[in-house]
Amino acid sequence: MADDLLLVRARELWVELADTPVEFCPSEGAKVVVAPRSRLSPPSWTGIVRIGDAAIVTAPSVRAARMVDDAARKMTHKELVDIARLRAVLPVLDVLGPASLFYLGRDGFLPAHEGTGVEQLPIGDGGLAALLALTGEEEVGESGLEDISSPAFCLRRGDEVVAAAGYRSWPRSVAQLSVLVAPHYRGRRLARAVASAAVAHALDARLLPQWRARPYPSQRVAVALGFQELGAQLSVRLGDIPVDQDR
Repeated sequence: MADDLLLVRARELWVELADTPVEFCPSEGAKVVVAPRSRLSPPSWTGIVRIGDAAIVTAPSVRAARMVDDAARKMTHKELVDIARLRAVLPVLDVLGPASLFYLGRDGFLPAHEGTGVEQLPIGDGGLAALLALTGEEEVGESGLEDISSPAFCLRRGDEVVAAAGYRSWPRSVAQLSVLVAPHYRGRRLARAVASAAVAHALDARLLPQWRARPYPSQRVAVALGFQELGAQLSVRLGDIPVDQDR
């Protein structure tokens, strides 16, 4: 069973990012609100976040909110972050996600960096820049490593930085983890080592580590470090006409 405190803190984060009054209500279904400045999704998109057995949805307009609210009444909180299910009831044009959301308390942490030679580097370090250039723009963007506010925790092989991790400070004292490994060094548990060092740093700063992951290898690293999967995040860009009115 998920730690109740982790659930509470995770929900507090996403409520603040919604940028309008909304609550996770397990007994009342998904809460849909109009929030044009929501940070649950890109501008003009609809953002959906499930934490535990409840979900919140932010829509960019009244029309979109009504459309999503009508659809949400026919779905469970888990179906709300199921792309196939959403496409069946809403005019979905584009999708980002879903990403699984993992959280970690100090008592659940399973360290994996001791004795691995992890070093701290500033984000502008040349070796780290070389790793970013080697990996490619799409993967670097997915990792979020360019946006970290913490030091970068890195592993070298010779003079080459081959793995790095860090975190970006989010509202509600949350640390959003970022991890990147050079393509030719994957599958050697390097991600686990550098991520473990970043997590330890976040916990020492009394932050709540958050791990958002789409690909299975990333999820596997999170679980290995003790993270608990508490929910999912999905963003969709909707068209104007509900599916059932266009038939």
